[in-house]
Amino acid sequence: MSAQETLSAVFARLIANFGPISVMQYMGEANARYYAARDPLGATGDFVTAPEISQMFGELIGLWLADIWSRAGRPEPVHYVELGPGRGTLARDALRAAGKAGLVPQVHFVEGSPALRALQSQAVPTAQWHADLSSLPENAPILLVANEFLDALPVRQLVRAEAGWRERMVGCEDGRFRPMIGDRPMDAALPETLRDAAPGTIIETCPGAATVVGEVSQRLAAQGGAALFIDYGHAEFRTGSTLQAVRAHRKVDPFADPGEADLTALVDFATLAEVAKSHGARRLGIAEQGVWLRALGIDARAEALARAVPARAEAVAVARDRLVDPEQMGALFKVMGLTASGWPEGAGF
Repeated sequence: MSAQETLSAVFARLIANFGPISVMQYMGEANARYYAARDPLGATGDFVTAPEISQMFGELIGLWLADIWSRAGRPEPVHYVELGPGRGTLARDALRAAGKAGLVPQVHFVEGSPALRALQSQAVPTAQWHADLSSLPENAPILLVANEFLDALPVRQLVRAEAGWRERMVGCEDGRFRPMIGDRPMDAALPETLRDAAPGTIIETCPGAATVVGEVSQRLAAQGGAALFIDYGHAEFRTGSTLQAVRAHRKVDPFADPGEADLTALVDFATLAEVAKSHGARRLGIAEQGVWLRALGIDARAEALARAVPARAEAVAVARDRLVDPEQMGALFKVMGLTASGWPEGAGF
């Protein structure tokens, strides 16, 4: 494959030669191409994440980590781990706030994108990088944060056809990619309670998210520590396709121009909480982001920032509202907290 060949051309040739590909393969390869070569964040990118909206987001996460670490006996050494750290903005803000409370951990970023690693090294020069969780140290507790990481992991979609359950695939007709129903029976992949759903029902699963949460939970059980998974998703199991694409801050067709837009799907926190429990972690709960940030004191922090720089008071208020307002990010985004057994409860749950 030449460096200039588009992923659309690769997929079209693959489908022409071997038949439709799964939605999971389509999403996985599209996002791998998308993230490998660009910084997608910020006003000039395709989307904005909570840490880029306001320093308050990262600061409160840092204080949450420092608080639970302190109440756990202030163990040393301790590792701060972030999955998919973006530009390093969240880590920079979190570590600054945590440091004021006495928490100065070793920093580890799990990041595969060379473009983003370069930006992260500017924000947090002391960080160490890892391609995945397997190379993280095993000698001490971990304080792990994953903000908008799980939503970009590829989902498998199963659809109820007239003849039973099939995997949802992606075909190519007249040069355009379209979702379609596959041939292979998938009934055995569904629990009994879902097998008789109405035709057209779609079930999404995310094997990658389950693997990540399982690995983190095993580490918490073995090493001690706490973890926060923050993402847009639902706290109870739902049916239906949630696959979407964002480019230049607008929703676009996820089946157009693969590799050129950010593909995401809602995170199924209910299932992931069960995965965490089965791998030895203790679940603190699943909270709406707005409720959680307010419990941690975002309103008081916003007032302090506004007093310090009165000219930015309105911008601070707008940023806070974007993070906590149920009509904006406050309700759609959830926070799932996990700890090792024996660690204290976490604030906000």
